[in-house]
Amino acid sequence: MTRSTTQAPIAPGGFPVVGIIGAGQLARMCTAPAVELALTLSIFAESEDAAAALVVPHSPVGDYTDAEAVREWARGCDVVTFDHEHVPADVLSALEADGVPMHPKPSALRFAQDKLAMRERLEGLGVPCPAWRAVVDVDELAAFGDEHGWPVVLKTPTGGYDGKGVRVVKAAEDAADWFAKAEGAPLLVEEAVDFTRELSVMIGRSPSGQVAVWPVVETVQTDGICTEVLAPAPNLDDALAGRIAEAAVTIARELDVTGVMAVELFERVAENGSGQSDFVVNELAMRPHNSGHWSMDGAVTGQFEQHLRAVLDLPLGDVTARAPWTVMGNVLGGSYEELYPTYKHLMARDPALKIHLYGKGVRPGRKIGHVNVSGTDLVGLRGRARHACDYLEGVVTE
Repeated sequence: MTRSTTQAPIAPGGFPVVGIIGAGQLARMCTAPAVELALTLSIFAESEDAAAALVVPHSPVGDYTDAEAVREWARGCDVVTFDHEHVPADVLSALEADGVPMHPKPSALRFAQDKLAMRERLEGLGVPCPAWRAVVDVDELAAFGDEHGWPVVLKTPTGGYDGKGVRVVKAAEDAADWFAKAEGAPLLVEEAVDFTRELSVMIGRSPSGQVAVWPVVETVQTDGICTEVLAPAPNLDDALAGRIAEAAVTIARELDVTGVMAVELFERVAENGSGQSDFVVNELAMRPHNSGHWSMDGAVTGQFEQHLRAVLDLPLGDVTARAPWTVMGNVLGGSYEELYPTYKHLMARDPALKIHLYGKGVRPGRKIGHVNVSGTDLVGLRGRARHACDYLEGVVTE
């Protein structure tokens, strides 16, 4: 493969160049483990001031929907991975035709890009899912709602994230605008799961088939955005945790996922009348994920190091938790545009707190960072994480 004239510099010692399409915070947080592993990163960035472009020296700016531009950049990479799942199929096909190693492969990535394809494949594997159907008009939506109960959850099959592209519908007529916009393309409708809490499990899988599964965590959502992660999920039955881990391994293996993947789940009371809990899979993300940020400080091997190991087919790292509990709190944009002055107060108040900010401009409700804190007192850890987030957001001032 001919290397591009715009390639990243090659480090001595035979260490590879890992290319990442997209310069968001996930690509940015790969930087520290890449340095520790002596790897070179090359970021195909959407802008010069994108989160990862601010810290990765080789971050050429381009349009990830432009196949020729991406192909030219990829000639300087030994392997390519992704900060997001939105790279078009024609771009992925062009890279595949050029023989560029990609992780996850396009054949796997499509199940994270297309929720209808995901539902059909998971159902075929026997993985527990909510009741669902592809619908193309109000009448089909009404039939599903009448069969499974109202309200229902309507989703756009592609392009949604962080609650975008998801609508809770109480009557079929309420979704007429979405069907008009879809112009005959199917939408995904699912039953509104009566869940007790939301869970997530992260798994790393290498091309040679090695897998490593982090502990199942509880995710706390506020207005469709994850605001807190508790690792491990408190009071989770060991048998249920085992079944969730098995499901994650099955999904990763059967979909041939390589790299790190998040499996987001609903825990609910089993429908068999036993009073025990079971789960259904809500979403898949074939990349490092917000629910895995706790692992950066709370596990022997964090998700970003593991992702780099996996895409290079290196032996995977130990995912054992370092402490009984780790709490991650998401920092959303608030009233402070200048965040650096808040460091001194938080570091003095709580020296064990780990603060991770993404170099993004402050906008109300935007994810701009997270904090991690680990220890033995879950209640106390939650309070410390919440205070730190509130202080960074300007909710509290002391």
